[in-house]
Amino acid sequence: MKTFSKRALLRASAAPAILGASLIATAAFAQDAPQAADAEAADTIIVTGSLIKNPNLAQSTPVLATTSDEIDLRQSNNAEQLLREIPGVVPSIGSAVNNGNGGASTLNLRGLGSNRNLVLVDGRRMVPYGLGGVFDLNNIPLALVERVDVLTGGASTTYGADAIAGVANFILKKDFSGFEANLSEQLTDDGDGNTFRADVTMGANFDDGRGNAVFSIGYQEVDPVYQGARSFSSTYLESYLAECTSCQGSGTSTPTRMSLPGVGTRQISADGNSLVPTYQTYNFNPYNIFQTPFKRFNMFGSANYEISDSVKAYTRGMFSKNTVNTIIAPSGAFALSVVIPYSNPYLTDGIRNQFCNANGLTTAQCSAAAAATDPTSADYRTFNTTISRRAVEAGPRISEFKTTFFDYALGFQGDIGSHLSWDVGGSYGESEQVQTQKGYTLNSRFRNALLATNTTTCLDGSETCVPVNIFGPTGSITQDMVDYLSANSQITTKTTLAQAHATLSGDFGVTSPLASNPIGFAVGGEYRKYTASIESDLLSQANDLGGAGGAQPNVNGGFDVYEAYGELIAPLIEDRPFAKLLSVGAGVRYSSYSVDAPTSPSYDTWTYKFEGSWAPVADLKFRGNYSRAVRAPNVSELFTPVTVGLTNLGTDPCAGSAPLANANLAAVCLAQGAPASTIGFIDQPSAAQANASNGGNLNIKPETSDSWGVGATFTPTFLPGFNATIDYYNIKVKNAITSPTPGDAIAACFDNLTADSASKPACTSIGRSEDGSLNGTATGLYLPLSNTGRLKTDGIDLSLNYKHEFDFATLTLGFNGNWTNSSKFQALPTSLNRDCVGYYSVNCASIQPKFQWSQRTTFTFGDVDLSLLWRHINKVKYEPAQLQADMDAAEALNRDADGNLLPVADQGCPDYAGADEGGCVVDSQFRKIKSYDYFDLTARAQVSDNVTLTFTVMNMFDKKPPILGGSVGSTSYNSGNTYPSTYDALGRKFAVSAKMKF
Repeated sequence: MKTFSKRALLRASAAPAILGASLIATAAFAQDAPQAADAEAADTIIVTGSLIKNPNLAQSTPVLATTSDEIDLRQSNNAEQLLREIPGVVPSIGSAVNNGNGGASTLNLRGLGSNRNLVLVDGRRMVPYGLGGVFDLNNIPLALVERVDVLTGGASTTYGADAIAGVANFILKKDFSGFEANLSEQLTDDGDGNTFRADVTMGANFDDGRGNAVFSIGYQEVDPVYQGARSFSSTYLESYLAECTSCQGSGTSTPTRMSLPGVGTRQISADGNSLVPTYQTYNFNPYNIFQTPFKRFNMFGSANYEISDSVKAYTRGMFSKNTVNTIIAPSGAFALSVVIPYSNPYLTDGIRNQFCNANGLTTAQCSAAAAATDPTSADYRTFNTTISRRAVEAGPRISEFKTTFFDYALGFQGDIGSHLSWDVGGSYGESEQVQTQKGYTLNSRFRNALLATNTTTCLDGSETCVPVNIFGPTGSITQDMVDYLSANSQITTKTTLAQAHATLSGDFGVTSPLASNPIGFAVGGEYRKYTASIESDLLSQANDLGGAGGAQPNVNGGFDVYEAYGELIAPLIEDRPFAKLLSVGAGVRYSSYSVDAPTSPSYDTWTYKFEGSWAPVADLKFRGNYSRAVRAPNVSELFTPVTVGLTNLGTDPCAGSAPLANANLAAVCLAQGAPASTIGFIDQPSAAQANASNGGNLNIKPETSDSWGVGATFTPTFLPGFNATIDYYNIKVKNAITSPTPGDAIAACFDNLTADSASKPACTSIGRSEDGSLNGTATGLYLPLSNTGRLKTDGIDLSLNYKHEFDFATLTLGFNGNWTNSSKFQALPTSLNRDCVGYYSVNCASIQPKFQWSQRTTFTFGDVDLSLLWRHINKVKYEPAQLQADMDAAEALNRDADGNLLPVADQGCPDYAGADEGGCVVDSQFRKIKSYDYFDLTARAQVSDNVTLTFTVMNMFDKKPPILGGSVGSTSYNSGNTYPSTYDALGRKFAVSAKMKF
């Protein structure tokens, strides 16, 4: 438990509040129109970034395509793993996130948040998995993916709201005929983390080729990898005090820690006879996991049939059932306020006497209270305290997420003459996630079980209540006690999406006088209806589960939107001197939203785009684009009631001795609800987590973004097989739907304290518990939702590809890199405009390096491929703004209310720039991460006409992740003393797969 004061983390966890409601570019190719090649293979052409389905018309928005061949070489098992390592994608919630994983995997494009990009399947939305409106990547049938197109920048004109950062479009195989089976197995060098996957796909043409039907079925199972199974993560390290053995872990420990009036929090001694200063915190790392266990069963079917020469029907159905388990350390009483009789049978004489003295009881009164077992006795007395007791006897906390997903589509498309085509269709999808929380003890039952004066019955009169012994060592809570204390809880989340569309596209049959291709267009309309709900049992609604993070209220809401849109692409000049191509394009979309609420909120939005391309010669093309995009508030942001949950906060200004030397600070702490007896003894937030109150807001409106980009493609005729693209992007979001960060809330109150601060709303909106802390029953920080945020990012994408045939082999080289210049966010107009590129801290969530690339080299010798993938992550360091805030806060804690330097013995952070025994700044050893390079080697051989075998060694040099401790970043991404979503925590892994085609 951290008992020191370090306002280092006052600006904590900004990114989760702003960005969340959070490529490999190996042989992936950056290109203009990956759909052109598909035109020969199928009648249905999918153009990512445009509704105009003419592959001959050049697009001006860059698209990075990852092919099915690359997926095979990587032996990717799910879409999140594939996308996570693409340069420009920031790791989001996925298989490497444990505490903070909601049973799904998501995409965070450009670091703007998973709710600011769209995931599409064949250009269409799928039903989201939760109230945040985000699609679960676990539902993607990876065996059927032909390619993945990633488009950067606002795409709301083409796809509607939410496509602020861009889209990831999974293009599935069309007109599949035959039989294909895939089997794969993966295992780490340590012998754990086994991953098994099997897929079978079959398809056939019928009625003389007029129709085609495809069906695929798949199964996947992934075993966990525990942090206790790796030497670097088996023991929790405190990032601020790595050398302090009593500071490593959580203050909710064994033996029990209890608040003693006028003294502060103390821990039961090893012999159980007294309360002493904390000497043993709880090492929770061994229970936690680096790889979440996962099971998936999925089915996919599609069919199309030519009803006539001009009309075609198509249908598609997707189904999956996923089970994700998150596993964390045991439950218990987390800063739980309780009432205990002095006659509790397990209370030892020494501890009883300490409470008697602290509460002013005489020796005679104390002895009489110890003997009074009848609550009606005049001598019967109780005392109040706050306890922190880890229920290790109950085993780990397990949250089992079972998600059932289906999405069905039906449509018709056809031609009108030689210039026009039409497409009318609709789809409906549902997602139901049942979360079962196991291994949790209940706060109410801890309270009941402590109100006892004998070892067999409780004072509440319940026949099932078993008095609990929290005064002994590990094992003092027996199995009968565990059975009474524990109960399972269930939360059910349901979402639906109904949508319909009608599009007319083609060309006007006229051309520019200087061009050969006609002017293309698309017009149409779209309707979408979202509903979402959460149904929680009474235990979850009442926040009765020990260590569950807060109450989960029932939520029910929805909205619908009607849209009309149009796009235009006009080739102006073609095949002329200094103008091999000159084209322009534009688009517009109108959207009308209605929210299903009593006040019937509604709003209209306009989005638009302009783009252009100029190729002075065939080898070189320049392109540019500008777009206005929007993101509408989702069901969670609109309808979630204000509740108390957890956020990341390592330092509380009221903790420790600081208020004793500063009257203004003490007055604020008292005004926030801290009892006078706790001043000088308040604990820091347990495990760097504090309570926070936030929720939805029906008054928020859509946020808007402006994005633009310029770039060039180079395909020199003097170097056959080579192509290069370079693109600059710039995205700005205004009126962003955000909450204040914990740092904003703390700074608004505690910066520049005066005698009037105790009455300021910024201070009185913060609520404290009975022990003065921001844990337990505290309402915590107040973080309301509003449209006051701002976001901005810009950078450069570079792609290089080369293929050359030698006499003995074919060489293929691919390079994709991203350089991010900035990624700034500002929650409030008065808060810091924070840039997290190249930095890590609790403010910056997942790591976004300044430069990142992937390079693949493949030699093909007949039927054998030998391929090496090189992944580079540039160096990063601890956020300078946070380090300076740490030091400024430390200096302030060394001075009194008048700014005078206190004697060293009274200073909160003596020598913070040197030995820093108070742990006020992050240890110097944890302030930087060097550049990281990973190498994956793959060998693939076609051993017969029908069988292909693939062998891969991932992280072939078994590079260990950087060690940073467990409190330097946010809980979701800084886990196991490292950042497992960014750096490989599993170690060397071996993979083998077999593909059979007939």
